[in-house]
Amino acid sequence: MAVVVAEVVAVAALLLIGMAACVPSAAAAVGRSGRCREAVAGCARGEVTYDHRALVLGGARRMLFAGEMHYPRSTPEMWPKLIAKAKEGGLDVIQTYVFWNVHEPVQGQYNFEGRHDLVRFIKEIQAQGLYVSLRIGPFIEAEWKYGGFPFWLHDVPNITFRSDNGPFKKYMQRFVTYIVNMMKREGLYYPQGGPIITSQIENEYQMVEPAFGSSGQRYVRWAASMAVNLQTGVPWTMCKQNDAPDPVINTCNGLICGETFTGPNSVNKPALWTENWTSRYLIYGNDTKLRSPEDTAFAVAFFIARKNGSYVSYYMYHGGTNFGRYASSYVTTNYYDGAPLDEYGLIWQPTWGHLRELHAAVKQSSEPLLFGTYSNFSLGQEQEAHIFETESQCVAFLVNFDRHRIPDVIFRNISLQLAPKSISILSDCKRVVFETAKVNAQHGSRTAEEVQSFSDINTWKAFKEPIPQDVSKAMYTGNKLFEHLSSTKDETDYLWYIVGYEYTPSDDCQPVQINVESRAHILHAFVNNAYVGRIHGSHDGPANIILNTNISLNEGANTISLLSAMVGSPDSGAHMERRVFGIRKVSIQQGQEPETMLNNELWGYQVGLFGERNNIYTQEGSKGVEWTTINNLAYSPLTWYKTTFSTPAGNDAVTLNLTGMGKGEVWINGESIGRYWVSFRAPSGNPSQSLYHIPRPFLNPQDNILVIFEEMGGDPQLITVNTVSVTRVCGNVNELSAPSLQSQDKEPAVELWCQEGKQISAIEFASYGNPVGGCRNFGFGICHAGSSESVVKQACLGKSRCSVPVTPAEFRGDPCPGIQKSLLVVANCR
Repeated sequence: MAVVVAEVVAVAALLLIGMAACVPSAAAAVGRSGRCREAVAGCARGEVTYDHRALVLGGARRMLFAGEMHYPRSTPEMWPKLIAKAKEGGLDVIQTYVFWNVHEPVQGQYNFEGRHDLVRFIKEIQAQGLYVSLRIGPFIEAEWKYGGFPFWLHDVPNITFRSDNGPFKKYMQRFVTYIVNMMKREGLYYPQGGPIITSQIENEYQMVEPAFGSSGQRYVRWAASMAVNLQTGVPWTMCKQNDAPDPVINTCNGLICGETFTGPNSVNKPALWTENWTSRYLIYGNDTKLRSPEDTAFAVAFFIARKNGSYVSYYMYHGGTNFGRYASSYVTTNYYDGAPLDEYGLIWQPTWGHLRELHAAVKQSSEPLLFGTYSNFSLGQEQEAHIFETESQCVAFLVNFDRHRIPDVIFRNISLQLAPKSISILSDCKRVVFETAKVNAQHGSRTAEEVQSFSDINTWKAFKEPIPQDVSKAMYTGNKLFEHLSSTKDETDYLWYIVGYEYTPSDDCQPVQINVESRAHILHAFVNNAYVGRIHGSHDGPANIILNTNISLNEGANTISLLSAMVGSPDSGAHMERRVFGIRKVSIQQGQEPETMLNNELWGYQVGLFGERNNIYTQEGSKGVEWTTINNLAYSPLTWYKTTFSTPAGNDAVTLNLTGMGKGEVWINGESIGRYWVSFRAPSGNPSQSLYHIPRPFLNPQDNILVIFEEMGGDPQLITVNTVSVTRVCGNVNELSAPSLQSQDKEPAVELWCQEGKQISAIEFASYGNPVGGCRNFGFGICHAGSSESVVKQACLGKSRCSVPVTPAEFRGDPCPGIQKSLLVVANCR
């Protein structure tokens, strides 16, 4: 049965009272008449409002594509290019969280410098003509340490995070108000002429709300009211919050919001997708899992078709780097490296290009999507049509859910074949302009080229981290086991637990075992300064890690030194302020005798490492310790290493290959590029991450100081400096494919281009006919035009980009009539 929903033209649910101001808009707005209108400088514009179909900017509904980028995960020098590439990819909006713990690391002391300059980031977005969705939170999760909360919040008396709790609400409201007022002072909200068109309060609270009972429900109402009363002139959203109070918009986060989203909780609210996950964030011990561009495109098109979606944001569009210690528990230093823009800011193909085509196909049908009458009906057992139609325009989304079969369907007297698990978009309900399952965008291969080695042992210096052994000289003492994060305030990963033990040997010299239970992530054990063992946990493993190992003790006095280590603090879950980490139980057992508990002995505590406290990773701090040759220290745990290296020539991204190391942290000229953990192998046998990004702004013009803290033992002579770039591109386009909407070509074409100033230096393979394989494995089929290579070389060699039409005329005739043909080209970029 067909379902028809008539368009309600009246704009509903208008928010708050507006101001009049205007700047150039990010993209064409669509008025009710269907005429595209550009907001121009000097015209009046009021608040951002919404109705049941879309956000309304300047009085016009908008179809908007957004992408998430986080300013602290890149550098200010990278921002302009990242934003420009997002705009070129068809985005209208940049989404970002606001990171409370980078802006207020100490209560009442604010930091908006360097990578944390939120205003500069937003103004750069505005300068390039895009909008901003500001996700203030201030709880953000985001695989960011402590979910974005500053750790001092943990120590506020009687606080309960994210609940109807007076102390928490006081500090949350203070910070949210501080950010909103800063944006107002800078004129950054849309009614002021700025780019901010939406703001978000809280973040996926529905996931933890049941843990708080009625207090959680009251908190949701309070947070919404508090935000709306700040009078920003733009709508507020709550993601994954089905009970978001009016006028706050409830939005969807997830992989398949076209299927999972229950819809707006009011007939006056639009369907917005604030997080379309472009892959999955990587954790140490796991292999990378990438999401195909076909799957991403299908999910977007289906959300627009089935849910009348008018806003889709990709999480992440550029993930970047978790510099320093900002990654949450077990999360790698690279973040969403498989997003449309990779960790280094390179365009990840074909994802970026395929989504770009999708955006163009959707936007050219903005009028029927935003104003048309909607209907849907079945085309077969697993096929359906979704149509949006005005008096003058029409667009259809033809969906095939079957993952294996290519069905023939009839739509409005047009016979079509639908690829498996695909959506075809028909402009004017007649002409296929995009197919989610057919990727015509070029593919790219990223390579890492070694440019410097550290194999010369004489270039390295080392410093052995001292093992604290004297309880009387500890920072703190107590007759109990201290909780880890409460002791470190999350300012370091490390906490030493030190205790003395008097040993009386048994008559029969029974073996002695130490038993340690910890809720931290890693534990290193030393007895009388000798290393006796370690244990580590994993992201999805038990919360407890247990070390049981035999030890040798001296008769009489002994010292046990235990190093508790975190690999990031938690970023989610109810009652984070109550979470307990660190060592929970220590005992000594001789043979079969009852174990001797040490929990209530006098323990000494040392927060952090000696090298950390003395900043030996900086040029000045490194002068304060005596560095030695590494001959006798190689492969030793808890060792600092130092060397220098030259800045690689050119502008390619720079990385360290740390495959030969264990676990630790790296500093370049005093800047931490993050934790590494290459010894924790994924199921494939490979490190989860082996290349670690050094942003070029961290580098000096010539010589640079590299300092590494190696926690588990590794060989620094195996480290290399590598540059990363896209050195190989490939296009594979069928002659029946829809021409690119980005091109002036009226025929399908293979379009190749090199990034970052490189040019096409060689044609590795070219075949017009029915080549076999794809961009990774390729060969000639039974049909091949002999002119293929010469035609492609003439069109492409020495150029940064080229376009070769997939037509017989281009290749001096049809090499094999009656056979469906494609053009497959593989090229090198240098």
